[in-house]
Amino acid sequence: MRAVVLVGGFGTRLRPLTFTTPKPMLPVGHRPIIENLVRMLAPAGVDEVVLALGFKPEPFMAAFPDGTCAGVRLHYAVEPEPLDTGGAIRFAAEHAGVDDTFVVVNGDVLTDLDVSALLAFHRRSGAEATLHLTPVDDPSSFGVVDVDESGHVSRFVEKPAPGTAPSNLINAGTYVFEPSVLARIPSGRKVSIERETFPQIVADGRLYAMATDDYWVDTGRPSLYRQANLDMLDGRRRSLVCVAVEPGASVDGSARIEHSLVAKGARVEADAKVVGSVILPGAVVHRGAEVVDSIVMGDIGERAVLRGCVIGASGTVAGGVSVSDALVPDPSAA
Repeated sequence: MRAVVLVGGFGTRLRPLTFTTPKPMLPVGHRPIIENLVRMLAPAGVDEVVLALGFKPEPFMAAFPDGTCAGVRLHYAVEPEPLDTGGAIRFAAEHAGVDDTFVVVNGDVLTDLDVSALLAFHRRSGAEATLHLTPVDDPSSFGVVDVDESGHVSRFVEKPAPGTAPSNLINAGTYVFEPSVLARIPSGRKVSIERETFPQIVADGRLYAMATDDYWVDTGRPSLYRQANLDMLDGRRRSLVCVAVEPGASVDGSARIEHSLVAKGARVEADAKVVGSVILPGAVVHRGAEVVDSIVMGDIGERAVLRGCVIGASGTVAGGVSVSDALVPDPSAA
């Protein structure tokens, strides 16, 4: 079985981290997001993942030079221009010659969903397309699904105004499609699967959905990306855990690492303190610096204090200064 994973976005909400690293290549639990996704798909019998690529395809190819990830074959489909979600799915599926039931996953979602169960539900219902749903407190930023007890979808409302949503069940970004879905997507232009294609399938009575309470997080915002890493450390995932300090990281014996991840290739010097933070490959936290609730790729000067910051690979914080809730470099100046 094959799966199409959408990894061609610009990762705008995660800037400045994504100035240098595509969002699906950012690590969660010391593994790239895309590898975490592949590890979710493999137990369901997925033996080939088609990466729907656009923005910065080279890092994916460099990371998996033998064309496999977690033992699963990779197929690279690099779209010639941005085609939105529906257009990217059709382009990637046709590029790989997909002609049977297949799975689609948004490349910024991490979940403990049992994909085998979603496939079984899809086949039982006779659906043309099946969505995974998850409950959230505020559904206004998501695609909201109105579904009956059998899983039949009667409405699909993309990002409803606050207070108008038909339910609190949102599109969680994992789907099962029959190949006939591809014929519904016009070729050669941008097509939103959520706004254009799903309503067509609803109108024909062939869109179904399965809701679960499995772990689920959209890693597309810094606060949630940081939380996804800490969740791995805290054992909140069903089967995935990680160590706080990855082998290959340089952490001085006098540094304090509290509820944080430090990646291979990062350096934390003497008397530094790191709390509730993610220190990514290449980052340097100099002597006596304090990093709290932050994500760091760049260089933090001696005795600097960071709180709630995101520091990109080219970002530097001068020694002795205090910075709160800052993005460095500032994406708005790019």
